[in-house]
Amino acid sequence: MMMDDISNTTTGRRLTRAVRVGALTVGGSAPVVIQSMTNTDTADALKTAIQCAELARAGSELVRITVNTPEAAAAVPAIREQLDRMDVDVPLIGDFHYNGHRLLADFPECAKILAKYRINPGNVGHGRKRDEQFAQMIEIAGKYDKPVRIGVNWGSLDQELLARIMDANARSATPMDAIGVMREAMVASALESAAKAEEYGLAGDRIILSCKVSGVQDLIAIYRELSRRADYPLHLGLTEAGMGSKGIVASTAAMAVLLQEGIGDTIRVSLTPEPGGKRTQEVVVAQEMLQTMGLRAFTPMVTACPGCGRTTSTVFQELAQTIQNHVRDRMPAWRVEFDGVENMTLAVMGCIVNGPGESKHANIGISLPGTGETPAAPVFEDGVKTVTLRGENIAAEFVAIVDRYVARTYQRKSRNAS
Repeated sequence: MMMDDISNTTTGRRLTRAVRVGALTVGGSAPVVIQSMTNTDTADALKTAIQCAELARAGSELVRITVNTPEAAAAVPAIREQLDRMDVDVPLIGDFHYNGHRLLADFPECAKILAKYRINPGNVGHGRKRDEQFAQMIEIAGKYDKPVRIGVNWGSLDQELLARIMDANARSATPMDAIGVMREAMVASALESAAKAEEYGLAGDRIILSCKVSGVQDLIAIYRELSRRADYPLHLGLTEAGMGSKGIVASTAAMAVLLQEGIGDTIRVSLTPEPGGKRTQEVVVAQEMLQTMGLRAFTPMVTACPGCGRTTSTVFQELAQTIQNHVRDRMPAWRVEFDGVENMTLAVMGCIVNGPGESKHANIGISLPGTGETPAAPVFEDGVKTVTLRGENIAAEFVAIVDRYVARTYQRKSRNAS
């Protein structure tokens, strides 16, 4: 089934096939799904399960693990068992390269337990072996009714396919430049591999596609073309996005454009963790990207003043950080207990210029005094001033106000009503 500029009129997203991954749906009318990947040695089942749980509790709805050795494949059942003991039901995706056909065949429990397989068509073999080994993996996916992400990566493009496209381009009356050839090779690899998967018996609603590159403009161009030419669900993300602000900015710049155009059904923000940094940061960035775009809601959003010469005190900065940390820490419990609390908005403002006005626009807002202003902090709830805080305990008092507001405003879920 092909498509050309068809949109899902209920969500503004392009209409794609719906693919079940465990208990989740990717594509169709389902919301954009967030995923992440562990960086542990998968053979260490306990360490990998702990990181899977951390990612899932941070909001990763799918977690991918490397399955690259017999030891890693053998550990998958133990990882799943450990997660079940921790009451973490996140679906696990197996990431296969080079020897995936052997690992899936030799370790049937691994093949059964994984919720999805990721196959890179550039790394499954060469020549006749490529088709045979790809077919073997697809047949196993069909046997266990597993969806497959056909994940093309520009660092491991199928060289035979690339040479074929380069030859055809050289004969064209209007040849593409080198960048155009690379982009077309990425799209062709994904679509041709998907077509082969269906020929080998995998149902069309068990296929997700991705074309990972490192360049923002390359990603946008490739996914626009991929979306124009097929209706498989698409996994978005830069590969090797980078560290810190560079990785965050690059990932957001690329994916936000595509998401705004309705392209993308599941995303990963591939950040390089700073030494000692948390792997969960990429999950938080993905959530904040979707939430600030108005596509999903995960946790109350805090608007905060950037500060200027009127706000030489750091009090508002410290309070903004306190509130941001508080709502993130409380959100797992709030999500279980209350309906809709993730849509709550808060504002922590630093002076009288925009403070009261901005605070009134949030569900709960506080306007702290700037330099030389009266040492009082009015609090607004749903646009109405309810109290003025003073003294040394403003932060603790404001946190308590937030907690009372949640308990008073949001309906308790029925299973907790008793």
